[in-house]
Amino acid sequence: MRNCARCFCLLMSVILTACQTTYDAPKMVSPSVDGAQAKVNDSKRANIRLQLGIGYFQQDQLATALKELNSAISVDPSLAEAYSVRALVYMQMQENDLAEQDFLKAAKLSPNNPDNTNNYGWFLCQTGRDRQAMELFDRVIKDRTYTQPVKALNNAGLCSLKMKDYGLAETYFSQSIRFEPTNPTTNLNLARINYKKSDFARAQFYVNRLIKSDSYSAEILWLAIKINHKLNDQIAVTSLSVQLHRRYPDSDEDALSSRGAFDE
Repeated sequence: MRNCARCFCLLMSVILTACQTTYDAPKMVSPSVDGAQAKVNDSKRANIRLQLGIGYFQQDQLATALKELNSAISVDPSLAEAYSVRALVYMQMQENDLAEQDFLKAAKLSPNNPDNTNNYGWFLCQTGRDRQAMELFDRVIKDRTYTQPVKALNNAGLCSLKMKDYGLAETYFSQSIRFEPTNPTTNLNLARINYKKSDFARAQFYVNRLIKSDSYSAEILWLAIKINHKLNDQIAVTSLSVQLHRRYPDSDEDALSSRGAFDE
């Protein structure tokens, strides 16, 4: 009997020991870890909304873009790029007060962001504050970390044209063309400036780059016709006029070409 009792006690001891070694107590998670993970998740969600907003903005679906950008900001109010893009949407919608608020908010959150600085400069140029705009463009152009200097250079050139400072505009566009020799905006503006200066050979050089790309508008064809007219190249004038009429028969430029109104 004593032996049975000892066996029973030994068996219970083994069972209890086994239970203790296989039982896993629930792990306690630090609240700070939970908070950090939630912050990462919010950042991801906000960035997804931001990218959707950018996509809709590029498709000119402004209302939908605004909805997505509002969602991004609601999830992550510190996302500077969302304010910057929303400012562009408001600018397109001619909500200038709201646009400026967002540009300034983006600048406060990310003061050294060259994209926002460049975009805000363009906004200032479009709202009559040309000198302030030029200061911002120059700041961005000097920023060696900026990977898209052509944007700022072209904006500075366009703002200079708005101020009728053609010499300064040519300086900016000439700098821009070194980075992107085939950029259509830059070539078109250099062709226009040189035409205005009566440097028709130089104007022809830039407009020919656009013609060779085979992706040109009625405006570009008409400019090319006028340049070649000034150079007395009647063969080129005739050839370009035929192209203009074939591609854009209902355009104002074709009407001007048809009646030989080269100086209008």
